[in-house]
Amino acid sequence: MDLGTLLSALAMGVVEGATEFLPISSTGHLILLGELIGFQGPPGKTFEICIQLGAVLAVVVVFRATLWRLATLAWKPGPERFYAQNLLLAFLPAAVIGATLHGTITRLLFSPWVVCFALILGGIAIIAIERWRPNPSIHSVPQMGPLAALLIGLGQALAMIPGTSRSGATIITALLVGVERRTAAEFSFVLAIPTMAAATAYSLYKARADLDLSDLGQISIGFITAFIVALVIVRWLMRVISRIGFTPFGYYRIALGTLMLAFLILR
Repeated sequence: MDLGTLLSALAMGVVEGATEFLPISSTGHLILLGELIGFQGPPGKTFEICIQLGAVLAVVVVFRATLWRLATLAWKPGPERFYAQNLLLAFLPAAVIGATLHGTITRLLFSPWVVCFALILGGIAIIAIERWRPNPSIHSVPQMGPLAALLIGLGQALAMIPGTSRSGATIITALLVGVERRTAAEFSFVLAIPTMAAATAYSLYKARADLDLSDLGQISIGFITAFIVALVIVRWLMRVISRIGFTPFGYYRIALGTLMLAFLILR
């Protein structure tokens, strides 16, 4: 593996880890970065698929106590059962729609142009919803009702459009149904575990013919980098999100989308 390949893998891993759990679209950033640096990874998007697991592993580490409670107590009456039920309801829409439309969406929408417009429109939505959202009435995940969890899941399904952001779509929908910021972020992060694990397994199965042992070095670098960076980002966001809100990310999305549109038009 030459130095250029190493640096490209590191850069893609940093971007995946930094953006996967912020409402700014990791897929969009990977597409745009790949376009800028001329990234040449394993075929079939195998590299991008695999490094997502590094980000997922970071969430497992951060929320290991919550996951342990769910694993050991969800079968008993209590808050853990409601937590698990809400996760299942929110997971189902993306699972069903993703299995049905994954190929079509990948073929038609994975374009830098789509990413730019989705970044801008999503940024406007985040700013508007932060400004006019209802007063929070849900302060923990078990407090969510089935309808709220299902609506958040439907919001997550929108993230199949590149540039939308899975975390952004789930968090925005959660704010709209009255979930307070920190709880919205927690639910979005924990919901990422089954959602991204299932999506990654499905994508790897579809791309199994493209898997090659010679690509393991490049994939490993991206995976480890994504894990370390995501670990820092998730812990940081859970500490500060109640104070800073999501509006700064909305402005960032608009600025990045506009800048990249200009780049695509003028290049």
